[in-house]
Amino acid sequence: MHKTSTHALAALIVMLSLTATTSADAPDYKVETFAEGISFPWSMAFLPDGSYLLTERGGQLRRISEHGEVSEPIGGVPPVFARSQAGLFDVLPDPDFADNGLIYLSYAHGDRTANTPRVARARLDGNRLEDLEVIFSGTPMQRTAAHYGGRLAFLPDGTLLFTTGDGFNHREDAQRLDNTRGKTIRMNPDGSIPADNPFVGDPEALDSIWTYGHRNAQGLVVTPDGRVFQHEHGPQGGDELNRLEAGRNYGWPVITHGIDYTGARISPFTEYPGMEQPLVDWTPSTAPSGLTYYDGDAFPAWRGQLFVGALAERSVRRVALTADGAVDHGRVFEEEISSRVRDVRTGPNGFIYVLTDHADGKVLRIRPAR
Repeated sequence: MHKTSTHALAALIVMLSLTATTSADAPDYKVETFAEGISFPWSMAFLPDGSYLLTERGGQLRRISEHGEVSEPIGGVPPVFARSQAGLFDVLPDPDFADNGLIYLSYAHGDRTANTPRVARARLDGNRLEDLEVIFSGTPMQRTAAHYGGRLAFLPDGTLLFTTGDGFNHREDAQRLDNTRGKTIRMNPDGSIPADNPFVGDPEALDSIWTYGHRNAQGLVVTPDGRVFQHEHGPQGGDELNRLEAGRNYGWPVITHGIDYTGARISPFTEYPGMEQPLVDWTPSTAPSGLTYYDGDAFPAWRGQLFVGALAERSVRRVALTADGAVDHGRVFEEEISSRVRDVRTGPNGFIYVLTDHADGKVLRIRPAR
């Protein structure tokens, strides 16, 4: 066979492969409104009885029935500082919720002169929370109403992860280990500190810190095999998807692809010894918020991939995980979703749920077209 024919055949094989991949990666789906009449929804969780819990940033926790009916606010929610980016954030059922009824809430506590991210747990009893206790409170307090992080996730060993932001005006604190700003915190379900946390025994570090060097992480997911993926907001550019590992430094604000909102350079470095590189960098910014690992049966072609919500870009992106990193395949549901996206979740039914970040927010559901 001539060389030109060989090259043509190779090109044809590649083209057919790409076509097959594109077809497989774009299953038929439909986007429908599952629930509406919700004010700035922030997070969603699934309960064993088929109902859902949903937080509103203003401080309300609601239950949604399996048919999309939204309840009156659940009582017993702790007082929430709700202003600008501050409010009620994540809701997460305990792994043994069916037996103990416990849920975990993250939220901003305090007032405009002194506030901080907190985590509380309580027992859900009907339409009320009982026996509420605060299990984590960030230190020190801040005067700004921005950059709280706020995402919760359980590791396979039963310990709880919580992301915190840098407080906006305190970005250097993300590199300091004597405070909880710009960190991933790891704790036991009662708030006590696991003995194997990476900085336990270090007199210059807080025992609760699991990773550090983060700006404002609003996406966190643990895969069934225990890998931890997180994404965080950069400033203008430099949004990141990271794989987290205990004790690692993720660089903010020493390394970043972003610039300050004033146009000033934050750092001359995009890499530095001892600091981790992101799997994906989004520059310009998409403002990522909400993250899910898809392992459902409704869309087999998407199994094992990440879906990332975006506020500024008003989108959902699909990210495939590879042996040595990740590949962003761009926007999905582009014709049907053009709203600020606050959260993305995979339901027990394998459908994908998307929360829109608006005063008249909605829960959108993506299901197979037939």
